[in-house]
Order: sequence, then C-alpha cells, then structure tokens
Amino acid sequence: MATKTISIMEDVHSLLVRNKHKGESFSDELRRLLKNKGSILDCAGLWSDLSDRQVKEIKDNIKKSRDYTKEHIKERLR
Repeated sequence: MATKTISIMEDVHSLLVRNKHKGESFSDELRRLLKNKGSILDCAGLWSDLSDRQVKEIKDNIKKSRDYTKEHIKERLR
C-alpha cells in the first residue's frame, strides 16, 4: 500500500499520541477516528414529514428525559 507524508501541528500530534490505542498505528487511529463520521447536514430535513404536533411531542419527551436525568444525577451526588 502506498504511503503519504503529511504535516501536522505539534499539538495535533500530541493529541494523536495520547489517544492512540496500544498497538495501533497512526494510520489505524486516523481511520478509526474518521470512519463513519457523517456531516450534521446529513440530518437536514429528517423531520420534514412530521407534523408540528409530532415535533412538539418529540421535543417535550427530550426535555422530560433531560429533566429526569438532571434530577437523577443530583440525587446521586447527594
């Protein structure tokens, strides 16, 4: 397999070194980090076929879940 040489800033190199798994090459690490990473734009329009009522219901459920989680964390910290 052909190789390429790239230049990166020292702080980026340090991040790569710190996050590299044991036995993993930099190529393996970069492949792992970049694999299956989509764009936020891939989500654009996903809810376009939902009614306003359905969107509100989803948002309300998300809020309820977040509120529950916050309370649960507060209780565990006491």
